[in-house]
Amino acid sequence: MDRSGIPWLALGFLVVPFVANLFGVRLTGWLQLVLTGLLLAIVVVVVAVSAPAVRPESFTPFLPHGWGGVGTAIVMFVWAFAGWEVGTHISGEFARPRRTIPLATAITLVLAGGCYLALQVVTVGALGERAGQGDVVLLDLAEAGGVRAAPALIGVVSAVVALGVLNVYLAAFGKLGASLASNGDLPRWFARGAESGAVPRRALMLSMALVLGYFAVAVATGFELQPFILIHTASMVAVYTIGMIAAIRILPRRTAGWWMAVIASVCTIGLLLLAGIALVVPAVVAVIAVGVTLVRRGRERRRGAPENRDTASVV
Repeated sequence: MDRSGIPWLALGFLVVPFVANLFGVRLTGWLQLVLTGLLLAIVVVVVAVSAPAVRPESFTPFLPHGWGGVGTAIVMFVWAFAGWEVGTHISGEFARPRRTIPLATAITLVLAGGCYLALQVVTVGALGERAGQGDVVLLDLAEAGGVRAAPALIGVVSAVVALGVLNVYLAAFGKLGASLASNGDLPRWFARGAESGAVPRRALMLSMALVLGYFAVAVATGFELQPFILIHTASMVAVYTIGMIAAIRILPRRTAGWWMAVIASVCTIGLLLLAGIALVVPAVVAVIAVGVTLVRRGRERRRGAPENRDTASVV
């Protein structure tokens, strides 16, 4: 399609999950299950038809860009895994969250890790040096496997990924925004819908307004995606690092969970160092969050209100 039509198509991807979320998390949950199942099926098909084209010589030389290339790839690869943790924002919607969330997390990590590993192997093995040259690598991979309907198939993958990610993020951000408003970190007007089973439509509208602002920046910069991906990745790694440090402080010492939090903290701090200049954005956001917390506490002191809230919920 003509490039001038891309913003309108992208805007459609924003509107559809927003409208779905206005009807509640139960509808969006079923939509997410269907989208995920469709995506998994297509990935399996692409891997299966491309596997015969894998050549051993494609995996040499080893580390062609050195360890610096590995570091850059790791930071970019966080983009592939970031997002599953937003399910915690809608944990109140689960009937048995203590059972459901760990089980769903384990299934997610196994399926996502397996799919990405399989895609990486067949992409490098089948395409070799061409793997980093095409605009749509998955399309090149499907065509290498002789799939005649490759453009349509990969178009479906793109649509499913875009709709699925936005669907779950908006659901989570709606509940998060309403929760922040009920705690006083956002105006109280947005708190409606924070309770379990309710739809946080006001917070959803706030989230959508922020998304559209970000979207306008993307349009103005010609949809150059790499800076956005690096900013997103750096922000997620910063959240992970704070979360793991919090886990070290909260979990019982020397338990299995505590040791996993220690290991994860070391790993995420290493990722922070790799993120480089992209850390400026999450740093600015963190400063704003701390400023909001300090202002709120000052108001509480003047009113003589007890300080019973945790700043970690803001950061």
